[in-house]
Amino acid sequence: MRKLLVFTGLAIAGLGLGLSLVTAANLRSVPDNFSEVLSSAQHRQILDYRAQPLNVTYQNHWNVHDRRELHEVPQFLKTAFIHSEDKRFYDHDGIDWRARLSAVFANIKSLRSVRGASTITEQSVRMLGPRPRTIWSRWLEGFEANRLEDQFTKEEIFEFYLNQVPYAANRRGTAQAANYYFDRDLTTLSRKEMLALAVLVRAPSRMDLWKSTKRVDAAIERLTVLMVERGVINQTEQTLILAEKFTLNAPPNPVSAREFIAHVKTHPMLDHAGWPKVKTSLDAHLQARVQALLDQRLAALKDKTVFNGAVLAVDHINGDILSWNVAGKSETETPNKFIDAVTTPRQPGSALKPFLYSLALEKGWTAATIIEDAPLVESVGNGLHSYQNYSREFYGNVTLRQALGNSLNIPALKALTHVGGQDYLDHLADFGFTGLNQHPSFYGDGIALGNGEVSLFELVQAYSVLANDGVLTPLSPFQDGIMPDNRRQIIAPELASVLGNILSDNRAREMEFGTSSILNFPVQTAVKTGTSSDYRDSWAVGFNHRYTVGIWMGNLDQRPTDGLTGSLGPALLLRSVFAELNQREDTRPLSLHPSLEQIDICARTGQVRGLNDGCQSYPEYFLEGTAPQAHKADTAPDLISLRQPTPGLHIAYDPRLSQKDQAFEFQLAGLQSLDTVEWHINGKTINAQGPRFPWKIVKGEHEVAATIWRNGQQIQSITPTRFLVK
Repeated sequence: MRKLLVFTGLAIAGLGLGLSLVTAANLRSVPDNFSEVLSSAQHRQILDYRAQPLNVTYQNHWNVHDRRELHEVPQFLKTAFIHSEDKRFYDHDGIDWRARLSAVFANIKSLRSVRGASTITEQSVRMLGPRPRTIWSRWLEGFEANRLEDQFTKEEIFEFYLNQVPYAANRRGTAQAANYYFDRDLTTLSRKEMLALAVLVRAPSRMDLWKSTKRVDAAIERLTVLMVERGVINQTEQTLILAEKFTLNAPPNPVSAREFIAHVKTHPMLDHAGWPKVKTSLDAHLQARVQALLDQRLAALKDKTVFNGAVLAVDHINGDILSWNVAGKSETETPNKFIDAVTTPRQPGSALKPFLYSLALEKGWTAATIIEDAPLVESVGNGLHSYQNYSREFYGNVTLRQALGNSLNIPALKALTHVGGQDYLDHLADFGFTGLNQHPSFYGDGIALGNGEVSLFELVQAYSVLANDGVLTPLSPFQDGIMPDNRRQIIAPELASVLGNILSDNRAREMEFGTSSILNFPVQTAVKTGTSSDYRDSWAVGFNHRYTVGIWMGNLDQRPTDGLTGSLGPALLLRSVFAELNQREDTRPLSLHPSLEQIDICARTGQVRGLNDGCQSYPEYFLEGTAPQAHKADTAPDLISLRQPTPGLHIAYDPRLSQKDQAFEFQLAGLQSLDTVEWHINGKTINAQGPRFPWKIVKGEHEVAATIWRNGQQIQSITPTRFLVK
């Protein structure tokens, strides 16, 4: 018998030692701090500048976006959880043995599991390291709960629990649950709503309020009975609580800002912008309003076969992005609606011209420089291309102010000749256009008219330079203090001021746009439109004293629109967006640099207006030392060149006309009407006057050259050009 007892004792000791070793081997370590645990969450929450969420995700393993410190949780809600889940929470060391034994007897009596008796600490352990719901798991969780209580205070454990306890629909924590069911903060909940949050955690899916309130009502009634028995509430309070009806409210969807959020998440400065929440510069209210305006405008333009559009609005003083809108996300029939049209390169057309003239001003021209707006033909392959203005009219001598204000094409081509193609591309790169990196011959003269591709983001960035005294401030999706100070001066502030003045001058655009143009804004605003070839892209860009806005409309599948232009499509929307922005603060005119000199100029000649000139004058602004002298015209320098024929040109007879009646016009650019020309055609000389000469065509190969005389003196010779008549 004695040996049996010894053997039994040894066996029990061995089993105990084995159990201890297996238990020790299977116990998990507890974290050093809860912050380290929560840092494993993957998804940031993006906020607008008022801290309003722009995105909501419940795919994180932890609730990192809607946490509340323990002192921020209403006392009644904390009390409800204690009495519902763990009434001796502040008395035990992680395991409530009395509750656990009571649960064992209750389960044996019922022959099924009716009570769990897990403490709040044990539930926290289970959240930190989930295991299958077995007796062995419960055994291990008890020891781990004790370790957790050694590592953390009761308050720290309770705060973690209230912020991470699971609810239905992947919600975690009481704050997310309050928002999911009632669309309210914890501090605004009624007592019954707080009790609901306390009982829902027992079976989050089965007791989901959105499915049914009956089970929850029953659980709340049982809990209130216990709370009356324990003296937490009285019977009158219980009656009032149970009589209350639930009013469920689904939270509103966040403002649509998908493309902006994608920009934020891929931004190189994201890691400096905060975790787990990133506060951005976007204005959610403005974003929603502009989105509605954009979608409405496109709906009104359906007959123009236009489906896509985008708006980018920024504060050019500090570079803040305020609104980033892409149209068509809610329309099922919109093609390519998931492409971000803000960053997609498109042809800007005339919207690029202000940067061409900014370089011309740097290279000596002024706003009063006279440029001839006359028919112009250029070589394209073995043929000719005739350039036109939008109205198909030509206006003769115009000032640079008029040329830019009316977006005339011929003066822009002459400005390109003045500044040089490569210098212009380099100038555009300084403004932030990174994609225009081909050789000048790739674009040809068409770069003056915007045949290269740029994004709306780049265009708004560039216009913000004109708006901000010539300073480029990189556009930022974050609030101040995140982005490095990479501001740099691109053009002189005086030049930026002159360009802003031209683009906001309603009189300067009257020839092409009329006196009652849609571009005449009620508050002084510099505005430019653009339309690409075949009406594939239409643009409107503008800036006032504080904000710069760009709008693009077109079709991302490359379909041309039905004649949609910048002034017809985006311009009206641009007015509406600025009307919204102007409500943010008091408006004021665009600033004029104090060093600019104002002089009355004759509009016809570009000269300083004399007392007896009898010409219409207007006040013009000049950089110091650049104003024209009295009675001396400030004109673009003569650049005499053979425009027609071009080298290698092929000409064909018109079969509908007699050959002897057909002629081809030789043309010289930069010539004055009284200049004398010696045309050297196939070795023969013909004298003529002025820039044009009709030559009767003859089949075969030909060679033409010219000598130009002015006031009896030879001023230039044109080298021979060969062409073919078929």
